[in-house]
Amino acid sequence: MEERKLLHSFLATSQKGLPPRRMKDSYIEVLLPLGSQPELREKYLTVQNTVRFGRILEDLDSLGVLICYMHNKIHSAKMSPLSIVTALVDRIDMCKKSLSPEQDIKFSGHVSWVGKTSMEVKMHMFQLHDNEFSPVLDATFVMVARDSENKGPAFVNPLTLESPEEEELFRQGELNKGTRVAFSSMSLLKMAPTAEERTTIHEMFLNTLDPKTISFRSRVLPPNAVWMENSKLKSLDICHPQERNIFNRIFGGFLMRRAYELGWATACNFGGSRPFIVTVDDIMFQKPVEVGSLLFLSSQVCFTQGNYIQVRVHSEVASLQDKEHMTTNVFHFTFMSEKEVPLVFPRTYGESMLYLDGQRHFSSMNAPVTLKKDYLIEP
Repeated sequence: MEERKLLHSFLATSQKGLPPRRMKDSYIEVLLPLGSQPELREKYLTVQNTVRFGRILEDLDSLGVLICYMHNKIHSAKMSPLSIVTALVDRIDMCKKSLSPEQDIKFSGHVSWVGKTSMEVKMHMFQLHDNEFSPVLDATFVMVARDSENKGPAFVNPLTLESPEEEELFRQGELNKGTRVAFSSMSLLKMAPTAEERTTIHEMFLNTLDPKTISFRSRVLPPNAVWMENSKLKSLDICHPQERNIFNRIFGGFLMRRAYELGWATACNFGGSRPFIVTVDDIMFQKPVEVGSLLFLSSQVCFTQGNYIQVRVHSEVASLQDKEHMTTNVFHFTFMSEKEVPLVFPRTYGESMLYLDGQRHFSSMNAPVTLKKDYLIEP
C-alpha cells in the first residue's frame, strides 16, 4: 500500500483528460484447462463429477477486474493507479448445457458501458463439446474505479463505439443502469407493496386461517406448503488472510462462493433433490469485508413456483472486538429442482416482504428454463 500511494500522480483530474478506448481494447479470452491439467480439475470437482459453480463465480469476479484494468491501462506506468472493485453482479444467466470437469472451459469478456467512475462488463463462458466451444452462461458485472489507496472514486477512460452492435451494447448498458435505479426506488424498504402485491399477501394470509376457529391468531398450513421460517440455514466463516485481495480486504469471489454454496444447500434441503442454478441476480457489494472479520451468512427460501426455488442469502460481518453486525451483501439465487417443490408461506409482515421481494426477483428472470438431464451445475 505504501507503493500505491506513489501512484496518485497518474490519476486523472477529469475524464476528459483520459484517452477513449474501444471495446476490443479490453477484450480478453482466458482458458481454464480442465481437460489437460488433472491437478487443476480437483479444485473444480464435485462429488457428482460435475463442476463447482462457486469456483466459476470466483473466476468471473477475477476476470471482471482484469478486463477493467485492460480498459484503463496506462502504458507508461508499471502499476495501475486505479483500484478496481466489484460493485454489483447485475445478472448471470445459465444456458442449457452440461459442465464436464474433463473438458476445457473458455471465458471471454470486455467492457460494454462506462460512466464516469463505473464500468459494465459483459462476460461469457463456453465449454468444449464435440471439438467446439458451446455457450454455458452470460454474465453482467458492474465494477467501480477507486483511487490508488481505495479511498475515493477515480475517473475511467471513456468508451468509443465502432459499430451498430457496439452501440446496441452501450445502449443496453444505459438501460440496465436505469432498470437498477428504478428497481432500487421501488424497493420494499422504501415504498409500500403495490395493490396487486397487497392482495397476494392478504390471500395467502386467508389461506392459512383455521376454518374450525375462524380466528386471526389460529394459523394452519395448506397442503404441500412450508412456513418460510422453517426454510433457513446459517453458516459462519472466519475471514483468514488466505482469502484477501491486493487491497487487504476479503476477495468478493470468495464471498459469492460461500453464499452460493449455502444457498444451494438450502434449496437442496428444501426441495428434497439436487437443485440446479438458473440465475444469479442483483448481488450488491455494500461494504468491504475486513480480514479477521466473522462472516455470518443466513439463507432462506423466500419464494417458490413449480420446480423453481428462489433463495435469498444475507451476509453480515462483525469484528472480533466489536459485536455489532453490519450487512455487507444480499445475494439472490434462482434454483430449479428435479421435482415440484412445496409452496412457502410467510407468517409475519417481515416475511411477507421477503416473499414479495423474492417474487420480484423471480419475475425478472428472462424466461423459464426447461430442465434437462445434462444440466449439471452444482456447488
